[in-house]
Amino acid sequence: MASCSSSDECLAPLANTLLDTLLAEDVPFGDLTTRALGIGRKPGVMTFAARHEQVACCTEDVAALLTRLGADAEITTGSGTRVAPGQLLLRASGPAGALHMGWKVAQTLLEWAAGIATETNDIVRAARAGDNAPPAGVAIACSRKAPPLTRAVAVRAVQAGGGIMHRTGLSDTILVFAEHLAFMDPCEGLDQAVSRLRANAPERRIVIEVCDMESAMAAAIAGAEALQLEKFAPEAIQQLRASLAAAGLSPRIVAAGGINARNVEQYVRAGADIIVTSAPYAAKPRDVQVTIKPA
Repeated sequence: MASCSSSDECLAPLANTLLDTLLAEDVPFGDLTTRALGIGRKPGVMTFAARHEQVACCTEDVAALLTRLGADAEITTGSGTRVAPGQLLLRASGPAGALHMGWKVAQTLLEWAAGIATETNDIVRAARAGDNAPPAGVAIACSRKAPPLTRAVAVRAVQAGGGIMHRTGLSDTILVFAEHLAFMDPCEGLDQAVSRLRANAPERRIVIEVCDMESAMAAAIAGAEALQLEKFAPEAIQQLRASLAAAGLSPRIVAAGGINARNVEQYVRAGADIIVTSAPYAAKPRDVQVTIKPA
């Protein structure tokens, strides 16, 4: 079940295989307590509500998960919606056995995804808050440094929060690091590297990571279409912008390293076009209150 975020961007659903994996991890052989009590067939109702302000995420996936267990699920708040405390996110009805089996898997998924989505949205909002910020704001791009085996949920949460992915993996973008250039022929310069990239991947934008003003100017002169500035201070970004303009160069400026909701506005004012951050992956999950009652 696909959904559209508050920005009207449709989000791809989590695969059923992933939902089944989550269930298998928590309920490998059924719910022993519910079975031993003999209450599994009794009808019940389960609701999920935001305990604190948050950006809802994965409500559609939780509905799909509960449906797979034999419950009927009603989505009341779609992914990408920023909600106030107490907002109802989801309601499900069905056998008590199905509700109890899906309870904690569903709650944990909602809370963890909402943490990433909310933190992403906080950064997006902070980037657009300053008087000097462009009307549309800069792009907030999250890195691929999500905890291992969580990327599918992380990507969905980033998009629900109004961000984009910097890279979903090594296969989708060209990003040249010094570690790549170390394996090039010493006689070849950046010009040759850029030429080789254009010949072998002509449809891709060439992004080169730089660590100081000298390497940034060299990469821009060589033809990089975007410069990824690793841990540049906002003042250094302003200086680089001026130097590039004086040289008649206009690569996109990608600021990365230690950027979060508290300091992102400084990087926007400095002239960054794209902000790369991994801060949302360390966000605290947003609490979701669950109630289960007889129907």
